[in-house]
Amino acid sequence: MDLEKLIKKGLVHEGSFQVAEEHSAIQVGSGGSQVLATPWLIAFMERVAYRMLEELLPEGRSSVGVLVDIRHMAPTPIGSTVRVRAEIEDLQGSSVVFGVQAWDQVEKIGQGSHQRVVIDEARFLKRLEGKK
Repeated sequence: MDLEKLIKKGLVHEGSFQVAEEHSAIQVGSGGSQVLATPWLIAFMERVAYRMLEELLPEGRSSVGVLVDIRHMAPTPIGSTVRVRAEIEDLQGSSVVFGVQAWDQVEKIGQGSHQRVVIDEARFLKRLEGKK
């Protein structure tokens, strides 16, 4: 499959997320604060990149995250809305690199890059079964 026909540099996808109690640093054990935890910021960013590819890929193909390099720049309180933007920056074979950014209602709270690899779902699941 020629991914370059489906996936183009510069494509952008956005999503918004409500920061709930379960997304707090105290809940993931990374601090005692009622603020958005870094692992959840990363998860929101990955989710937006994943959803973009899911809209572009044919049935039987999906993607998995393989690399994140994220800077969490500012705190965001519980109850806030976080807006995430993912832009395709590079495509090499089955590897897609995204530039990702996030904002709360006041400021930019995170930025970095995220890499995903396009997979054949059946082959992936067969490999996974071999590990059980």
